Amino acid sequence: MVKKIITAIDLFCGTGGLSLGLQRGGIKVVAGIDNAAACAYPYSHNIGAKFIERSVCDVTGEDLNRLWGRSEFRLLAGCAPCQPFSSQRRGTDTSHEKSWPLLNEFARLVQETLPDFITMENVPRVQYSPIFDEYVSCLRQSGYCVTYRVLYGPDYGLPQRRRRLVLLAALNCQIEMPDPTVVANQYRTVYDAIHDLPPLKAGQRDRQDVLHFARNISSINLKRAQASKPGGTWEDWPEELRVPCQKRASGKSFKSFYGRMEWDKPSPTITTQSYNPGAGRFTHPSQDRPLTLREASRLQGFPDSFIFTEPSARITLSTVGRLIGNAVPPVFGEVIARQFIKTLAEKANCNG
Repeated sequence: MVKKIITAIDLFCGTGGLSLGLQRGGIKVVAGIDNAAACAYPYSHNIGAKFIERSVCDVTGEDLNRLWGRSEFRLLAGCAPCQPFSSQRRGTDTSHEKSWPLLNEFARLVQETLPDFITMENVPRVQYSPIFDEYVSCLRQSGYCVTYRVLYGPDYGLPQRRRRLVLLAALNCQIEMPDPTVVANQYRTVYDAIHDLPPLKAGQRDRQDVLHFARNISSINLKRAQASKPGGTWEDWPEELRVPCQKRASGKSFKSFYGRMEWDKPSPTITTQSYNPGAGRFTHPSQDRPLTLREASRLQGFPDSFIFTEPSARITLSTVGRLIGNAVPPVFGEVIARQFIKTLAEKANCNG
């Protein structure tokens, strides 16, 4: 029996986390499209596919068809920017932001090309927005069977408590969401992911690993780190270490900020500022310092062989932290790929 190959184009591809996972799961990736220049080198270098620096708004169905060529089965994948739907923006009117129409652009490209398969990944709250309802309706009206669910990273081997809405769609064929691959008592933990890395102090670098360096912190933030318990909150600190917002009623809900991770559990969600202890629970489980880029990368599921910058480029916390934090963890791409391949293997039954 001749093996059937699914060929993917990755919209809003970023540094290539989703594409890497799709490849690992057995799908051929021919191109990624993103308007961020910083993604060009890591995407083309690690994925080995064409990177197109362009806004998806300026991409046409003809462009995609040329990239797919004579592919027998085509997949259109992507993660439209999720800032308007982020849980950190709750209560804020984001309807004016330019990210809102991007899901409509995704739908437009689906209508212009009618690929065999579609996947879309985003933050969980997007499912409650009118624009998501419009997107799903568009797919169904175009002949797609659509399913979606919030997937929990540890259920699929990610050492991070990341929750993402994943949508799968197949043209004129039923498709189901992937089952978890890991049971709760076997979740990968922070210890599993980073315990073997050399210990560092704040402001220190590992000479053997360009991503393993810790941001320097002020003396008061060092005292806060020293006073922090794994899994605890700023309420564990003496009064003099607390920041003004923590003393106000409005700030008391953000108890994880400046918090310390726990060795024996998956990490909290890795964000674009996971190197900043004031942005979340990003203090190392046992060392008095913030996470390094290498630790954040591993918690996102990237292999150490993944290169985020050109060899001659200066590595900065803000630039690489954004690439890592914005990425789709590869494990999600891998389980998605396997589900499409499974569906393709059963496709004959859809028409029988």
